[in-house]
Amino acid sequence: MTPPGRAADLSGARVLVGIGGGIAAYKAAHLVRGLVGVGAEVRVVPTAASLEFVGRATWEALSHHPVLTSVFEQVDEVAHVRHGQEADLTIVAPATADLLARMRAGRADDMLTASLLVTRGPVVVAPAMHTEMWEHPATRENVAVLRERGTIVLEPAVGRLTGPDSGAGRLPEPEAILAAARAVLAAPRAEDGAVRRDLAGRTVLVTAGGTREELDPVRYLGNHSSGKQGWALAHAALARGARVQLLAANVDLETPPGAERVDVGSAAELAEAVEARLDGVDALVMAAAVADFTAASRSGDKIKKDESQPDSVPVLALARTRDILRHSVEVRSVSSHPARPVIAGFAAETGGEGGTALELGAQKARRKGADLLVLNDVSTGVFGAEDNAVRILDAQGEIRGEASGSKVTVAHAVLDALVPRLPVLPWDA
Repeated sequence: MTPPGRAADLSGARVLVGIGGGIAAYKAAHLVRGLVGVGAEVRVVPTAASLEFVGRATWEALSHHPVLTSVFEQVDEVAHVRHGQEADLTIVAPATADLLARMRAGRADDMLTASLLVTRGPVVVAPAMHTEMWEHPATRENVAVLRERGTIVLEPAVGRLTGPDSGAGRLPEPEAILAAARAVLAAPRAEDGAVRRDLAGRTVLVTAGGTREELDPVRYLGNHSSGKQGWALAHAALARGARVQLLAANVDLETPPGAERVDVGSAAELAEAVEARLDGVDALVMAAAVADFTAASRSGDKIKKDESQPDSVPVLALARTRDILRHSVEVRSVSSHPARPVIAGFAAETGGEGGTALELGAQKARRKGADLLVLNDVSTGVFGAEDNAVRILDAQGEIRGEASGSKVTVAHAVLDALVPRLPVLPWDA
């Protein structure tokens, strides 16, 4: 069930998309198309300068709504107030340095800034500008003030900018902005309607994807994990104010804006990366599907078929991989770090001779000793799907929560169970 006070997804949501006057405006066309494609009701509000890059006709064709830029248009309908009031979510992409400054100052000199002043729904801002502009003290101060007011300002991507320049300031890819918007819309809200920043000041380590264990230079043992649930957890934690470290095991998804991504391949690489970071985080969420077995000895050459014996097959010797979740709990138990991390794991079960999926999950929860174990019954298929259904167990195997729906809805439910277990920060005491 979706908790009260938050939307399940973008389908049916009224989304206002503001377009700033930067070259990256062309990317926003893909964002608008993506929003419409998932069923959102989209109204586009471009600044006058942005129309120098992408014309009004494009936005009207993609959104299926007329486009206004001036507060003096549709005055009889008070459009400059109504559009902002009706929005469930506002996305500004790209947000130029000038637009950020006007937002911080509370200007209302065009349709977009006027709409931003009246909206009470969450606002997601995706900056795009040259690196020097992004790093300028004035821009950093403007961003800090907007974040203090509850605006979700995404970190820009690092990469090719206009002309030959490269660096921080590139607009995140539309898929990443769309995923961030889903996470924000599904997030819990404070009394004033802003996203609850209950992970501000926290560092959350998330593992995602599926490990691969090489048999030879060509083949590997793997699994069907897409990384989507781990990605949803990263987006959800970022929306709630966390610093996110993301260990990605063979994931082909756009990095969540602001996440510190490290790519790993095998279970051994993932284990090493987790252990190296465990003492420096407030929470570990092990959403990756980690191989239980690896090759006892990797072949340096491709394993050949024996053509003289067509029915023969090679015998593979396997060895157990490290149980990263259980090992992390053991490392935590002897850690001298004053703020030992809360640990949550994921378990994929199908049921069988040993019991139902829930019974097996409860046994695993008691064995692992993690604070939380998120149980997936994968008998009906979860890997690669957009939706999920889980039960959240504690270290004794007792059910502490259930969630179903989009993976970002599930992600927020996991964080809802995790947050109360975090130690109180000094400034909250």
